[in-house]
Amino acid sequence: MRSPRRCSRNGCPRQAVATLTYVYNESTAVVGPLAAFAEPHTYDLCEPHARSLTAPRGWDVVRHEGEFEPPPPTTDDLVALAEAVREAARPAPPRPDEIENDPHSGPQTGRRGHLRVIPPSH
Repeated sequence: MRSPRRCSRNGCPRQAVATLTYVYNESTAVVGPLAAFAEPHTYDLCEPHARSLTAPRGWDVVRHEGEFEPPPPTTDDLVALAEAVREAARPAPPRPDEIENDPHSGPQTGRRGHLRVIPPSH
């Protein structure tokens, strides 16, 4: 499942709800609703950073007037979540080293991670 997009500001853990773009030839910064896809040369912002953004002297800021809301989950997100739950519930098949180290299969030497299992000598 995709994790929600986060604010591009350093150290900000909040979810992005707006996208900042620049129109360089018009010296304008545009803050609007969150874009459908993350694009290079754009910045995702949380609501406090989107509302408090200032531009350099001589630049204009065009800001979305409505509410900034997080995007609803997409069907891709829901399908990915269902697949992850289904995969977690599926029992794992026994690994070859577990079959080798089965105490009912007779004395054998096998490896398990970084440890070596050595059968007792009788």
